[in-house]
Amino acid sequence: MKYVLVTGGVVSGLGKGVTASSIGLLLKSCGLRVTSIKIDPYLNTDAGTMSPFEHGEVFVLDDGGEVDLDLGNYERFLDITLTRDNNITTGKIYQSVLEKERKGEYLGKTVQVVPHITDAIQEWIERAAMIPVDGEEGPADVCVIELGGTIGDIESMPFIEALGQFSYRVGPGNFCLVHVSLVPVLNVVGEQKTKPTQHSVRGLRGLGLTPNILACRSTKALDDNVKEKLSQFCHVPAENIVTLYDVPNIWHIPLLLRDQKAHEAILKGLNLLGTAREPDLTEWTARTKIYDMLHDPVKIAMVGKYVGLKDSYLSVLKALLHASVYHRKKLVVEWVEASHLEDITAEEDPETFKAAWNHLKGADGILVPGGFGDRGVQGKILAAKYARENNVPFLGICLGMQIAVIEYARSVLGLHNANSAEFDPKTPNPCVIFMPEGSKTHMGGTMRLGTRRTYVKVPDCKSAKLYGDATFVDERHRHRYEVNPDMISELESAGMSFVGRDESGRRMEIVELPSHPFYIGVQFHPEFKSRPGKPSALFSGLIAASCGQLDSLLNKSSHVSKAVGSGMSNGKPTYKGHLNGNYSNGLNGSVNGVYMNGNGVHH
Repeated sequence: MKYVLVTGGVVSGLGKGVTASSIGLLLKSCGLRVTSIKIDPYLNTDAGTMSPFEHGEVFVLDDGGEVDLDLGNYERFLDITLTRDNNITTGKIYQSVLEKERKGEYLGKTVQVVPHITDAIQEWIERAAMIPVDGEEGPADVCVIELGGTIGDIESMPFIEALGQFSYRVGPGNFCLVHVSLVPVLNVVGEQKTKPTQHSVRGLRGLGLTPNILACRSTKALDDNVKEKLSQFCHVPAENIVTLYDVPNIWHIPLLLRDQKAHEAILKGLNLLGTAREPDLTEWTARTKIYDMLHDPVKIAMVGKYVGLKDSYLSVLKALLHASVYHRKKLVVEWVEASHLEDITAEEDPETFKAAWNHLKGADGILVPGGFGDRGVQGKILAAKYARENNVPFLGICLGMQIAVIEYARSVLGLHNANSAEFDPKTPNPCVIFMPEGSKTHMGGTMRLGTRRTYVKVPDCKSAKLYGDATFVDERHRHRYEVNPDMISELESAGMSFVGRDESGRRMEIVELPSHPFYIGVQFHPEFKSRPGKPSALFSGLIAASCGQLDSLLNKSSHVSKAVGSGMSNGKPTYKGHLNGNYSNGLNGSVNGVYMNGNGVHH
């Protein structure tokens, strides 16, 4: 096994996740099998209980792991399926060591950070690196490890020490360190300054790690004299210094690395030059060019409560982007803070209220993503009502599906006090209830998580056609509330159709309004399996409906399915051939290239 470690210096938010994903893609294009590990130095066991405002979205894996959003980047770029063990946290490491100590496995020794914590980190890395993630048997050829945080952070010190020991143990031909650093340009002087990177590398070397490659973030390509200076002071060959300058969208990053021969430097450091081929990024390059040339807009209103931090909905954004590129449309996201649609905002801030409604009414399609808590719920209900009554394409995900059911019960059934038990535990008409198997005392890891099978009960519904006439789909879940099964017959008799259910038939997974052009709610999160070349079926449907292409897409999906079979698992058909059910891919960091509120490129 070969290892590539990606670290970051000077400041956080430089794009280590994008860089690590791009390195993985580049190595994969050289014919190597690649896996990834993300190290997060925080004390949380996992990302499940953290607010999206704190750390961006919580990404959910097939096995139910709630992990850092960077693992979503890895899965999208590399088209792999990771496990919860591919995300290492300080909490997980200390928990495993303390459990061993309680069992008496340390034979009465004093348990210390060195060697016990550092040994546990190395053992975890070796174990996780051996897990197959690409559907083939046996371990990968290369493991790309991203160390979260910035060099010098107190909380990452045990990991730095462990990785220093690890690099010595596996040997120089099996370990390559890529250090991502900042080369700022001061407006006053107008020149690229190398001192921050020099200090960062000095700190890294002082901690026992020597970088093989420098990946320098800057607004433009590094001047030759700047490279020479960095080479001299950081002891890194000039040809091993690459520039990650600002680009229109992050799909350019693997191409940047390839053009600067980063793969050759990495392969040389890993003694793989003789076994790897030249990188083949033909398909990736073509898709990136299409993305850059898109000009016909499709406007989607994203109605949520975490719109202040776009990374809170990163996978949803990427899924929209994948689908819009597939349909040759330029994605314009109208961010609508749900609470701004409510009457109380009309009283307190009429201008904000008016602007929010203008954004909603000016959109071609409306998406209500998942979330927790009661803030903004009334605004989401109003958005769902507007979409239903005005035949605007609508997709509700997780809470968004529950919102659609509550709105329908209130407006169509006349149950004006209908609500979710999450927001009003004493409601006389609970449309959404707490799941019987859930825990009310422990929050972490107690939801219904990971990939679950949904069976299609209405074969000719839009969802089934989008998935290629599939009889079942396997998608990822993250929820502790569900639609009340006791209200289903009443809702269906009023025109709502619950077309997808779990194996028991009592847990609702997909809801549609047959009388509406495109009004779909799903309990699962289809965004987590979207890939750049294979967009999610439902997101593709939303974009198609929003730009008047839904009928042709449904006919195309149905036509393809007749040739290949009837099920979707892990976003792929469970039989020979390929379905246009899960048609796309993406990355982390900024949301480069996605246009926000029509005001230009975000970031």
